[in-house]
Amino acid sequence: MKKVLIVVDMQNDFVDGALGTPEAVAIVGNVAKKIREFDGDELFVTYDTHYDNYLSTLEGQKLPVPHCIDGTYGHDLNPEIKAALSGKDYKEVIKAGFGSFSISRGLKDRYPGEEMEIELIGLCTDICVVSNALIMRAGYPNAKITVDSACCAGVTRERHEAALETMRSCQIDVI
Repeated sequence: MKKVLIVVDMQNDFVDGALGTPEAVAIVGNVAKKIREFDGDELFVTYDTHYDNYLSTLEGQKLPVPHCIDGTYGHDLNPEIKAALSGKDYKEVIKAGFGSFSISRGLKDRYPGEEMEIELIGLCTDICVVSNALIMRAGYPNAKITVDSACCAGVTRERHEAALETMRSCQIDVI
């Protein structure tokens, strides 16, 4: 059984920057601890990535708050998360949207037919975490997929809870 940890968008702009929240700040220590203790097979770290034209994109029109612009401090990982990753073997995943199919495809290429145990943590529960969890569920219908709610935060507490319920409905374990 291959064990995979996916750390979703633990970037400065989502923690305490342009779209940061007190709930996001509160999970940083839990996420760092989970990363430090991970001893599985694959560790992925996703980066929400936008460019100077962000406001002209569909997302920018619906959420007109420039964030995670490539090359800025807001795009960088939170310093505590960066420290937890120090010395770890991990793969960076640059994503232009909420979810990334590249993780699922990469795992299928490296481990065809192998059983997977996949855990997701990070930000924001109700946007990028749920999107990536559902992509993994679609790609691995028989995998044990878990989301650690103590290592996630949503745009609001209510949206966080709603996303967790959506994932439970899709047979994703929420701890």
